[in-house]
Amino acid sequence: MDALLNGIQYVLGLGPTVILPIAIFFIGLFFRIKPSKALKSAVTVGIGFVGINLVIGLLSDNLGVAAQEMVERFGLQLSVVDAGWPSAAAAAWASPVAAILIPIIIAVNLFMIYIKATKTLNIDIWNFHHFMAVGAVGYIVTGNIFWAIFVAICMEVIVLIVADYFAPTVQEFYGLPGISFTTGSTVAYGILGVPIAWVISKIPVIKDIEVSPETIQKRFGVFGEPMMMGIVMGIAMGFLAGYDPGKAVQLGISLGAVMLLMPRMVKILMEGLIPISEGARTYLQEKYKDRDLYLGLDAALAIGHPANISAGLILVPITLLLAVIIPGNKVLPFGDLATIPFYTAYIVASRKGNILHSVIAGTIVIALALLMATNFAPVHTEMMQGLDQFSTLGSQLSSLDTGGASLKWLFLKLSQLVAPLFN
Repeated sequence: MDALLNGIQYVLGLGPTVILPIAIFFIGLFFRIKPSKALKSAVTVGIGFVGINLVIGLLSDNLGVAAQEMVERFGLQLSVVDAGWPSAAAAAWASPVAAILIPIIIAVNLFMIYIKATKTLNIDIWNFHHFMAVGAVGYIVTGNIFWAIFVAICMEVIVLIVADYFAPTVQEFYGLPGISFTTGSTVAYGILGVPIAWVISKIPVIKDIEVSPETIQKRFGVFGEPMMMGIVMGIAMGFLAGYDPGKAVQLGISLGAVMLLMPRMVKILMEGLIPISEGARTYLQEKYKDRDLYLGLDAALAIGHPANISAGLILVPITLLLAVIIPGNKVLPFGDLATIPFYTAYIVASRKGNILHSVIAGTIVIALALLMATNFAPVHTEMMQGLDQFSTLGSQLSSLDTGGASLKWLFLKLSQLVAPLFN
């Protein structure tokens, strides 16, 4: 058993660039796709994720340094470090409940499909860490393994139901037939952000303002292109961080590169996913003629859309400003700045790419997320004990991805409420 668990942990430690291609290959075989075609799709998906991770790494490295420089320059007192989703994911996978939750999560999904409670087959195994984080938090707070399993299952059920609900919008706006997004943080931010964005779209004057990549490019010409928008935003952030003109331009070029390269990396990823998606849909339609099933995948598929990545990057300096001015916030945004486009995926799609409405809604949601992440910090820090990041990033740790996600915060509060029952 120990050898089996060690083997599982080893594979999981390789990350989504290995895990997802393996899953894609076997899923392709299950859906009767030719082995050669399934292998090609799996490898292409892996390469696409490598490309996406490289671009996100470029964004994270440059934004993270600029954010730190801004904090030091303006003398900000923020005692909780945003450790970022990779650290939170690693802690969730390393938690005592992770191994037992893997088969349970898969079984619950299959059972929900069987009883027609969901249309989504979640093949995004790496992002199981969102469910495991909830289980880990439940275990830390109550010390009860059964409660930990219960809240992890509840999180999964909610994510699958929400993924079903938003699937038509996702498929239409992002051009992803047969796909739903099952990334836990994307769902959590969407649950709050989509209703807020809807209210914003009803406000007089604001409701009539249409700001999309197309309208921006039409009005500003070459400077309205996503690449040029990234350069301008990067230069502005560089000057705010106290960079000299040359270094500010370097930051601008880096953000411009992100805006140009990200859609192309997502296109590579989609080249691998489309054959699997089409094969799965054909198989399922033949087997279940009266049902429409979706493949649950990472919201990384959304971050290449010009409207989504534009809204996400605009929210980066806004997030830093919010961290400074919101009373009670102690979180220094850092590790998750580069992943804000994941959090806006549902919001942007619901507003059909209206960047203004999406940014306003995103501002409100992130303001709430910072306060939740601040409140989450003690338990989040305990969850990450034993990881290298714990000793290098600060005495208090949180993240926008876990600490600032509304669903995870609600399960934290629920676990704290019932904790006396287990003592």
